Amino acid sequence: MSDSPDTTAAARLAVVNLVFGSMSAQVVAACVKLGVADALDGAERSVGQVAAACGTPTDTMHRLLRAATAIGLVAEPGPGRFALTEAGMLLRSTGPGSLSAFARVFTDPVMLTAWHRLDDAVRTGRTTFEQAFGVEFFDHLKAEPELGAAFNTAMSQGTHVTAAVLPGAYDFGRFAAIADVGGGDGTLLAAILGRHENLRGVLFDTAEGSARAGDVFAAAGLAGRCEIRTGDFFGSVPGGVDAIVLKSVLHDWDDERATTILRNCREALPDDGRLLVVEPVLPEAVADVVAPVIYLSDLNMLVNLGGKERTRDEFEVLLRGAGFAVEDVVPLPPSGFCLVEAVAA
Repeated sequence: MSDSPDTTAAARLAVVNLVFGSMSAQVVAACVKLGVADALDGAERSVGQVAAACGTPTDTMHRLLRAATAIGLVAEPGPGRFALTEAGMLLRSTGPGSLSAFARVFTDPVMLTAWHRLDDAVRTGRTTFEQAFGVEFFDHLKAEPELGAAFNTAMSQGTHVTAAVLPGAYDFGRFAAIADVGGGDGTLLAAILGRHENLRGVLFDTAEGSARAGDVFAAAGLAGRCEIRTGDFFGSVPGGVDAIVLKSVLHDWDDERATTILRNCREALPDDGRLLVVEPVLPEAVADVVAPVIYLSDLNMLVNLGGKERTRDEFEVLLRGAGFAVEDVVPLPPSGFCLVEAVAA
């Protein structure tokens, strides 16, 4: 039985939209780089007003705004007049829920170049970032401080949804002190401490990763309850705490290096301590409840970092090899993440 013309047309359109997906991403990137969302912030503007604010010719800005409208970032209430949609508001450089740094980093050539060799990565099982740049991903970021700072901001922006959900989804009140290992600027730890007033925190990351943590804790009124320590989690992690949080850390690394991090956590924790891994947990088969971006993230780990997103079984095997046993897996909607709670085996 052959497909109907309507079905064939819909299938073709689906493929064409996917092929043009990278171009849509560059529309987002151009809007961020040019400051389009800031120029439209909270108001309806003419093309000429937006072009003047962004320093572009009117005709090319009009073409960009039309494309941004077509992909849902902007609305056109009247001919030649534009306003931000709810999604477009997230591209403002500041403001609640801003994803401007996130959009800038994930559309940057440094992030995307290795994707051009995805077939090689799938064929060989090895990252292609080193083939393109000659060094590992995080070493490259160290050599480009501006990009590294943008990456850290992007990670913070990507954490906000989880930070809004996690503190109320788990009983942190049972602990006296927790450490957020690889905790970046402290966005997640600040949210946990803010909800649990008797809890003390330790933020542990590299000097570059934690550079803004002091400001985050000070703004939240938590400077007196949180210590910032710098170091390398492949060497050791802070002890003297009841629980360790690892958010978006293990998926960056292959099983061997992830096991090193986990063993250091096991050594730092008391026998009755808890390890709290916050990452996506893939189902055994692809399911609609998991957003497509999670599977794309898995491939991003492959091409850029050598890590992976993992299933529950894979987490159990990984944690068992470091002296832990999985006690519970708690979904954290709408973040797309889960809390994997582990205890000493």
